[in-house]
Amino acid sequence: MKPDDPNHKNAMSTGELRQSALHLPGTHEPHAKLVTILVAAAFFMENLDGTVIATALPQMAVSFRSNPVDLNMGMTAYMLMLAVFIPVSGWLADRLGARTVFSSAIAIFTMASIVCGVSQNLWQFTAARVVQGIGGAMMVPVGRLVVLRVTEKKNLMQAISYIVWPGLAAPVLGPPLGGFITTYSSWRWIFYLNVPLGIVALALALWWIRNEPTHEERPFDWMGFALAGTSCIALMYGLELLGQRDAPWSLVGVFIGYALLAGWGAVRHLRKAEHPLINFACLRFQTFAVSIWGGTAFRVAIMASPFLLPLMFQVAFGMNAFQSGILVLAMFAGNFAMKSVTSPLLRRYGFRTVLVVNAVITAALLMACGFLLPQTPRWAIMTVLFLHGLSRSMHFTALNTLAFVDIPKPLMSSATSFYSVVQQMGIGMGVAMGAVTLRAAAFLRGERGAIPSLTDFHVALWTVGALSLLALIDCVTLDPRAGAEVSGHDVSDT
Repeated sequence: MKPDDPNHKNAMSTGELRQSALHLPGTHEPHAKLVTILVAAAFFMENLDGTVIATALPQMAVSFRSNPVDLNMGMTAYMLMLAVFIPVSGWLADRLGARTVFSSAIAIFTMASIVCGVSQNLWQFTAARVVQGIGGAMMVPVGRLVVLRVTEKKNLMQAISYIVWPGLAAPVLGPPLGGFITTYSSWRWIFYLNVPLGIVALALALWWIRNEPTHEERPFDWMGFALAGTSCIALMYGLELLGQRDAPWSLVGVFIGYALLAGWGAVRHLRKAEHPLINFACLRFQTFAVSIWGGTAFRVAIMASPFLLPLMFQVAFGMNAFQSGILVLAMFAGNFAMKSVTSPLLRRYGFRTVLVVNAVITAALLMACGFLLPQTPRWAIMTVLFLHGLSRSMHFTALNTLAFVDIPKPLMSSATSFYSVVQQMGIGMGVAMGAVTLRAAAFLRGERGAIPSLTDFHVALWTVGALSLLALIDCVTLDPRAGAEVSGHDVSDT
């Protein structure tokens, strides 16, 4: 094809458009993998800060001269801001450009981390966590949007695997890391360590990523934001109350009831709005819909394990926090080890087969955790947790990749926002599910409000294992060719 051929020019413009979100001086080769690693690091920082202070609360309470239980405000405020502002990020990325929003989010997150570290009382700390949560909310979907824009479909699965593991590893690494820093230094260093990481990430984001021109400026959907935002706040706070031992049931009912009512209103509005904050047209694509509906059931079940297992090891097995953390690290090792195996498995068997078989394996491993005893050899416990980490990583990577394989470019920012909100809700509901099943098990044996027994933990793990099987309902309906362009799977091979 000659350089002056019109078809050649069109081909070049398409290629340039695909790489237009990335700019690296001095070269024309795409560096999508570097951008993906940068986004994965930002995700890890954002996810880690959601759980890392859990084991630092007693020392922080001494610094603030307050009750350790009151420090939950800092964790709740952070999670609430993530839930509320994630839907806004897609609109901002379209309006201002992905680089502007992503780099601003890193800057806000880093500066808020400094304020968290120097806080002298609970209210200063909570206010800083609110701002930090806003920055984190912008990093999650916009970072994923950047990766989706700079990555060709044939490399999408590998890119998604890079940005999945922070979400899997951070909740596992957070508590033991926070405990280590608090024990051997000061809780303030939990936040100070974000500063050098944030500065490096900000510099690389400004260097490697450039804004895409906005071809259509849509007005901001204030009504959708108000309804969806308050619904998310009420739901997340209601779930937080539900996880407490002496939950105020009337207050829980008020918040959950409002969340459902506002959520219903938000859905009605978003379906009719000319420029909705979240576009439900994404659900017309089966691959995205399966990742939302069946994927949510799986996420709720699977995110309960990082809550239930460390608690079981400490409360029922009599381990200390460090011993419990060491055991749970086996799950992180499994998460990381699976990354190199995911692509070959999906290429050989396809998304549908892998998701169906892996859902069964994951459910079996969750239920196997419900048979662990204090006298079970440590190597056997770590083996089960390692295998559980493998299956978690496999499923999350497959779901996160499948969600975007058929989404057209005009819907991409809305799809990433929608997906990120659902993910955040799944995390919150997963922890609540673990707490509720523990309380329900204790109630059924007539020990209302008591400290959970080993049997209670076993029942909770069996319950969430059964819940994870609900993902099969959607997975079996997938077309065998779903995502074949991304996975490279040849249906004739199976």
